[in-house]
Amino acid sequence: MTATKLAAGETFPVLKIARLGGGDLSLGKPSGSHDWQMVVVYRGKHCPYCSRYLQELEPLIPRLNGIGIDVAAVSADSLDRAEPHIAKLGVDLTIGYDLSVAQMKSLGLYISEPRSDAESPRPFAEPGLFIINGDGTLQVTDISNGPFVRPHLETLVGGLEFIRNPEHKYPIRGLLT
Repeated sequence: MTATKLAAGETFPVLKIARLGGGDLSLGKPSGSHDWQMVVVYRGKHCPYCSRYLQELEPLIPRLNGIGIDVAAVSADSLDRAEPHIAKLGVDLTIGYDLSVAQMKSLGLYISEPRSDAESPRPFAEPGLFIINGDGTLQVTDISNGPFVRPHLETLVGGLEFIRNPEHKYPIRGLLT
């Protein structure tokens, strides 16, 4: 299953999903004093690449927050899968769960059927990463059909620090399609 991919420069669809720890998480709307948001879509508990990516992301959160970027990670995992998984990883990230197939499609993500119930009891999203700017516009996007094809986080954060520096006046790239 696939959907139409979101293009850089498009308005990001604001989605509400359940948040670990209670309440809702708004994808596309940064929290607190942040004016941008990074949304990291991970495959779920079954994926060791995703687990490692979340662990690598956590120590970079202060740098991202320091340049005004709120960070949220989301998956299709149910609460009973997401909660123990994130606790076992020992990460302190904003985590959303129960991403529906319709929401995955609205984000233009690749969607996979599980190979077995041991992998996942339901369809799940392949990795995606979205940087939504203060206008609600998609500034940077990366959508993959496999867990081992993702942006290197240190390089990504360095690039975002460059983009967010007002002296650089860095535009949204890739608008000529």
